[in-house]
Amino acid sequence: MLRNTDDLLALTIGATDGELGRIRDLYFDDDRWVVRYLVVETGSWLAGHKVLISPISTREPDWQAKVLPVALNIEQVRNCPGVDTDQPVSRQHQIEYLDYYHYPYYWVGQGIWGSGIFPQALTPGYRGADSTSMQAASEAYAKAERHRHRNEDPHLRSCKVVIGYHLRATDGDIGHVSGMLYDEQTWAVRYLIVDTSNWWLGHKVLIAPQWIRGVNWSDRTVSVDLSRASVRAAPAFDSVMEVNRQMETDLYRHHAREGYWAEDVPVHIDLQSTSTPIARAADAAN
Repeated sequence: MLRNTDDLLALTIGATDGELGRIRDLYFDDDRWVVRYLVVETGSWLAGHKVLISPISTREPDWQAKVLPVALNIEQVRNCPGVDTDQPVSRQHQIEYLDYYHYPYYWVGQGIWGSGIFPQALTPGYRGADSTSMQAASEAYAKAERHRHRNEDPHLRSCKVVIGYHLRATDGDIGHVSGMLYDEQTWAVRYLIVDTSNWWLGHKVLIAPQWIRGVNWSDRTVSVDLSRASVRAAPAFDSVMEVNRQMETDLYRHHAREGYWAEDVPVHIDLQSTSTPIARAADAAN
């Protein structure tokens, strides 16, 4: 199911032993367009500091109670590596954070979450215990990946910051970003909600990240590989209605594009296969 990211900002994070705080922002990466972290403002138990919570630790939200449970306790969060949420989050900060929770690196693998498309699949023990040799090889491989990726640009951006950016079509401006829709299961940002009413008596339309040519963070614009006429004639988005597959199909057909769902086949690394880096490391260790 697709939801507005604003829905998340109304939720409280519930740890296994109490309330952690309120979600204040979301960090997504503008390379894969996936929400990677929740920015949570803690309560009095941590002097109102902000901490990062990965979707890897989240569980099924209770939308009625406005609570998002996480498989963490307060003490774990209290002792996690500090990150200044007012500054760009570096790859090194992410590595320290993920290592602390014993989470694999989401950027290692063919899927949008490591070897798959669901963040919870990166939870330690999700696929059962590995053999001793495979576990040791996995740790060795992670160490090598940590060194190789430590200085990369993580491409993390604030969802709040993008709201208000102008949409630039191939032949001129056509609207501004008023929201985002994300997939509850994969945490992928599926659409930008674009308000076209500033350009004519228009409506809101959906723009998929696959149609974006680039985001200019200095002049606050999002450029898309679509004409103004195509955007203007696109099916209108009604926030009251749930976006279903038929609506998405109609939208993609309008723009003559292939649907993203054709690519969403889970990709898993077979740790027993000799074709994977981890398995090759295990063979070498033996």
